[in-house]
This record gives sequence, C-alpha cells and structure tokens, in this order.
Amino acid sequence: VQLQASGGGLVQAGGSLRLSCAASGRTFSSGPVGWFRQAPEKEREFVAAIDMWTTGTRYADSVKGRFTISRDKAKNTVYLEMNSLKPEDTAVYYCATRDGRIITSAQDQAGAYHYWGQGTLVTVSS
Repeated sequence: VQLQASGGGLVQAGGSLRLSCAASGRTFSSGPVGWFRQAPEKEREFVAAIDMWTTGTRYADSVKGRFTISRDKAKNTVYLEMNSLKPEDTAVYYCATRDGRIITSAQDQAGAYHYWGQGTLVTVSS
C-alpha cells in the first residue's frame, strides 16, 4: 500500500488545518493508521491513531481535545483535523499503517508500522 499525506501549510496560532492520508494500491487493512510528527532537531513522536477495525482512537496528551482523527472508508482516506494550533505543533506530519492489528497500547510506537507516507509540513506562526 502507498500512502499520500497532504493538507499541510502555514497557519496562524489558533487556526485549523485538516490533513489527509490517502491509500493507494489497496485499501487499508484492519491494522491501525497513525499520525506522527517530527519537528526540526527532534525525534519523531506519536500524534494520533485510529483502529481501522473498531474505529477506536487514541491521542498524544499534547493534542488531546484539539486534534481529531477519523476515516472515510469509501474514499480510503484517514484525516487529522487539527484545531487551536500552537507554534509547538510545527512539524512534518507523517501517516503510517501496518498489516494486521496490534494492541492499542502499541499504536503509538513508530516501529510497529510497516508503511509510511512522505510527510506534509505544518507551520504554525505565533
């Protein structure tokens, strides 16, 4: 499966963006789809994940209440709605997925994912 992340851009603090992660080659499997981000000179960190089997979601504490992950099965796309953006949200955002399900507690581990998109840059100005 190939993943294409899009929707990044420049936004002022307090603004909103919606990122998309479109799959091609085949539909998403039952494995989770996660969003991760990497800021300059920082390690990649978990943002959010959705279980494609149960549609259960989980979020990093830093984005809880501001970001929402969702899916459109018909469009084979997963979204990340980002509201109340802060300058510290500035990063390259990557979507990822894997073959097969994993336990919820492992969904925040980058190493658990098999396929990655190319990333989309989000810049939040103060």
